[in-house]
Amino acid sequence: MADFAPGPFKTDLERRTVGAVDALKHDLGSLRTGRANTSLLDTVHVEVYGANTPLSQLATVTAPEARMLSVQVWDKSNVTPVEKAIRSAGLGLNPITDGQTLRLPIPDMTEERRKEMVKLAGTYAEKAKIAARNVRRDGMETLKTAEKKGKISQDEQKRLEADVQKIADKAMTDIDATVGAKEKEILGR
Repeated sequence: MADFAPGPFKTDLERRTVGAVDALKHDLGSLRTGRANTSLLDTVHVEVYGANTPLSQLATVTAPEARMLSVQVWDKSNVTPVEKAIRSAGLGLNPITDGQTLRLPIPDMTEERRKEMVKLAGTYAEKAKIAARNVRRDGMETLKTAEKKGKISQDEQKRLEADVQKIADKAMTDIDATVGAKEKEILGR
């Protein structure tokens, strides 16, 4: 029974569920809420130098005001491609060019657009829950295999299954709390 180590097993499951929650937070960060958030432009790629380059490699993005983003393009020759990429990104933003700086006023969102964003947040949450469930399933299968091979006792298997369930439940709670906070932010409540 010496081959199976419960400590590293649980640590790995916790790491994977935290990864699912972190991925959700990253996905939700790119959703527009009506307030300026630099991660709003994380998905923007610009066609420059014959390559599709992330905006973050061509400019500095800041949020100087609650409803304004500022994009400081490093190379003057990239200003027009960056502006074009932001306009065509489907974010509903219209840059105002001032030399090498683009100012992006964040317009108010319509109620319909807010509902679409909440629905998208729900989709991201479900994806994260599926990832957490997969981690739980993998953990349970690992425990059954370890018990069948005689690496752990049935009692230890039952105890560790309860721990796996607690890890999965915590991930689900974190996911619900994260998406709930984002929904409130989107709806302006």
